[in-house]
Amino acid sequence: MPHAKQRLVQPPRLRSEDGLEEGRRVTWMELFFDLIFVAAVAQVGTHLRDDYSPAGLLRFSLLFFLIWWAWLGHTNFSTRFDTDDLIQRALTALQIFLVAVMAINATGALDSRDSAGFAAAYSAMRFVLVAQYWRARPIRQARALTSRYATGAGIAASLWLISAVVPSPARYWIWLLALIIDIGTPIVFTQHLIDVPHDAAHLPERYGLFSIILLGESMVAVMTGMGHQEYWSTAAASSALLGMGLVFTIWWWYFDSAQAVAERHLRTRQDAVRFHVWSYAHLPLYLGIAVAGVGVEHAIT
Repeated sequence: MPHAKQRLVQPPRLRSEDGLEEGRRVTWMELFFDLIFVAAVAQVGTHLRDDYSPAGLLRFSLLFFLIWWAWLGHTNFSTRFDTDDLIQRALTALQIFLVAVMAINATGALDSRDSAGFAAAYSAMRFVLVAQYWRARPIRQARALTSRYATGAGIAASLWLISAVVPSPARYWIWLLALIIDIGTPIVFTQHLIDVPHDAAHLPERYGLFSIILLGESMVAVMTGMGHQEYWSTAAASSALLGMGLVFTIWWWYFDSAQAVAERHLRTRQDAVRFHVWSYAHLPLYLGIAVAGVGVEHAIT
C-alpha cells in the first residue's frame, strides 16, 4: 500500500536538474491536452465563420490569445515540473474541463454575459496554474520562480474574475490590466529561464504538436468548404487547391525550413531573450493559421 501511494502521489521535481532528459517524449496526456485546446480554438472559430469582418477578427484574436495563453501556462509548467502523478493528472483534467467552458462561452459579444463566463472560466484556469506552481514551491532551486509566477498568475486571475461581474466598458480596462500582468510576469523575470530552464527538446516538441494539430484543423476547414460544393466552379476548385497548398507550405516551412522544433538551450540572457521572441512569435503564426483556414473555407464556399 505505501508503494502504491508513492506511485499515485509524487511531489513535483525539477526535470532539468540533471540536464537534458534523454529520450523524453510527449506523453499521451499532453497530446490529449493539446488536442482539446485546438478543439476549443475550432469552437471559438465558429463565430468567425458567421462574422468574418474586422470586428469579428478582433474578437476572435482576443479569445484565441487567452486560450493559447492558458495552454502555454500549463505547457511551461509541465515541461519543468511534471511528475504525471494522480494530483497532476487531476489538475490537468480540470484545466481541460475549464477550456471547454471557455469555448462554449465564446459565442456572444464581448459585452455579453457569455464573455463574462469566458473570463470567469479563464480565471479559474489560471488559479489552477497557481495551485500547480504553489505545489512546486518546495523545490529549493525553483522557489523564486514558482513564487513569482504563482503571484503574477494569481493577481491576474483575480482581475479576470472581478471582470466577470463588472459591466463594460470598465470590464475592458480590467482585461487590459490583467493581460499586462499575465504577459509581463515571464518577461520581467527572464532570468528564471536561465536559472530554471525548460527541457531544451521537449518544449519545442510541444509547440510542434500544437502547430500540427492546428494545421489539421485548417485542413478540416478546407474540406468543409469543399463539402459545400454541388457543382464545382473553376474559382471553387482553384481556391480548394490553393488552400491545401497553403497549409502544406506552412507545414513545410515550419518544420523543415525554419526548424522551429529544434532544441533550444538557455545558457545566457541573450538565449532567454531569443526564447521569448521564438515563443511569442508563435501567437501571430497560430492566429494566422486559424484565421486563414476559416478564410479559405469562405473562399471555397
